[in-house]
Amino acid sequence: MKYVCEICGYVYDPAEGDPDNGVAAGTPWEEVPEDWVCPLCGVGKDQFAAE
Repeated sequence: MKYVCEICGYVYDPAEGDPDNGVAAGTPWEEVPEDWVCPLCGVGKDQFAAE
């Protein structure tokens, strides 16, 4: 399942992760650190919705 930022539309894909910001490919959403923020607009995980 992918997760979409409700503010800017960035899609977090667990298969790809966010390696530029310390989240390795294959990291499930539940294991993304709580202090991780959207790499495009900077909002927190609470602004993301399951796609």
